[in-house]
Amino acid sequence: MEGDVMKVTFPHMGKLDRVFIDIFTRTGIDYLVPPRTSSKTLQRGLRYSPEFACLPLKVTIGNFIEAIEAGADTLLMAGGVGPCRFGYYAEIQKCVLEEAGYKFDMIVLEPPAAGWMGFINTLKILAPGKSIYQIWQLIKVSFSKARILDELEKHALKYRAYEVNRGGTTKAYKKALDIMSPAMTEEEIAQAKAEAFAVLKAVEKDMDRDVLKVGIIGEFYILLEPFVNFDIEEYLGNMGVSLERSVFLTDWISPSTKNQIMGISDDEIAAAAKPYLNHFVGGEGLPSVGHTCVYAKEGLDGVIHLFPFTCMPDTIAKSILPMVSRDLDIPVISFVIDEQTGRAGILTRLEAFIDLLASRKKHRTRELVGRT
Repeated sequence: MEGDVMKVTFPHMGKLDRVFIDIFTRTGIDYLVPPRTSSKTLQRGLRYSPEFACLPLKVTIGNFIEAIEAGADTLLMAGGVGPCRFGYYAEIQKCVLEEAGYKFDMIVLEPPAAGWMGFINTLKILAPGKSIYQIWQLIKVSFSKARILDELEKHALKYRAYEVNRGGTTKAYKKALDIMSPAMTEEEIAQAKAEAFAVLKAVEKDMDRDVLKVGIIGEFYILLEPFVNFDIEEYLGNMGVSLERSVFLTDWISPSTKNQIMGISDDEIAAAAKPYLNHFVGGEGLPSVGHTCVYAKEGLDGVIHLFPFTCMPDTIAKSILPMVSRDLDIPVISFVIDEQTGRAGILTRLEAFIDLLASRKKHRTRELVGRT
C-alpha cells in the first residue's frame, strides 16, 4: 500500500460511482468500483457494524468489505461537519474493518467547508504527480458533467408520471447516462448533454394527464441510494406521481450553498423553516422542514419523508413536520428505514398515502368547481 500504486475504492451512493470514475480517469488514479449494493452487501456490513449504528454506515461498510476482497487497498470516504454522525463514519469504518482483520489505507476527503487546505492536501495524496491547479481544472470539468447527470435525473423524476408507455422514461434515462459517460472534453460534454436530453424528451408523454405532485425529503444517503429506499422514485413515477426531491448529489457535494440543481438556496430553505426550526441541527434536519414549507407554498399535493433509524437530525424534523402539515395544509408521511424494513410494508403504506392524496385532490377539485 504505502509506496505502492494505490487501488482506490469508495462506497456506492446513487450516481456517485459515475462521478468518481470520471474524476479518477481524468487524474490517472487506479480505482476499483465495488459490486453494486445488494442484500449480500448489507449482510456483510451487518456482521461487523455496531447494532445501533444507522443503516448508511452498515451498508457502506459492506461496500468496503466487498471492494477490499475484490482487490482494493485504499478506501476513500467523505468527512463531514456539524452534529451528525456522518462526520464520524470514516473513523468507525476504519476501526470496524481493522478489527475484522482487513488490511487497507483510508483517505478521508473532508468537505471544503471544514477547511480548504485539508481538502486540497487530500487531492494531492490521491494524485501526487499532478499540481493542485491541474487537479482543480480536471475536477471542474468533471463536476460540470456531474451537474448534467443530476439535471437528467431531475427531468426523469418530474416527467416519468406523464409517459404514455410505462418504462419509457427509465429506459431513456439509462441511455442518456450512457451517452454522457464517455464525454471528456467540454465540447464533448456539451454535445453529449444535447443528445442525452433529446433522448429523454423524445419519450412520448401525455402532458394533459392530471398527475399528483409530491416532494421527497429526508436524509441524503437514503434519498440518493436506490437499494436502501427500495427504488421508490421509479415506483411512484410508474404510479403516476411527479416528484420533486430535496437533495441532489452535486448540490450536496458542492461548497456552494446555492443548490443549482434543486433551485433553492440554503438561505431560502432556512428562511422557509424559520417559523418551525430556526437553527442548524445537523444533516438534513433543517432542510427537511424548510423544503416541506416550500413544497406546501408551491402547491404540491404531499410530502414523503425518508430517513434511517436513529438519525438524530431527521428525527428532530419528524417531530416538527406534523405541525407544518397542519399549519400549511399539506399531508406528510414519514418512513424510518433500517435493515429490518421490508419493501412490501413500505410500498403498502405508500400506496395508501397516494390513494389519500388522489382522493383529497379530487374532493378539492369538486369543491372548486362547485364554488365557480
